[in-house]
Amino acid sequence: MAAPEPAPEPADAIPRNVERDPDCIFCRIVSGGIPADIVGETGGTVTFRDVSPQAPVHLLVVPRRHLENAAKAGREDGDLLAEMLAAANRAAGAEGIGASGYRLVINVGPDALNSVPHLHMHVIGGRQMGWPPG
Repeated sequence: MAAPEPAPEPADAIPRNVERDPDCIFCRIVSGGIPADIVGETGGTVTFRDVSPQAPVHLLVVPRRHLENAAKAGREDGDLLAEMLAAANRAAGAEGIGASGYRLVINVGPDALNSVPHLHMHVIGGRQMGWPPG
């Protein structure tokens, strides 16, 4: 008799085999190799506090899978990008800035001061933002 197939993992289960870059600081945070103040996790993302906050609330939402930046994202990454947005919105609500407003920022490349080559979304709030940014 054949062994029964394992039950499917829930949609928000944390994947076991995820593509990572061993030299990437965010990949190391995601894997637990570097400590961080983690405030949320989904099957595809980890949300943690920025170590150099630019506002009273400054979080980073990163995918568990290494993806260099938004310019490298393709159509096949649509679900991951939606999961990042949902994680950012949940985190903003949990931090008490959901109603007052917050800024979501994704930087790409050196002119945008993207210092870590791993896709990440900043969730910034807790104070009035200026416009234009930069």
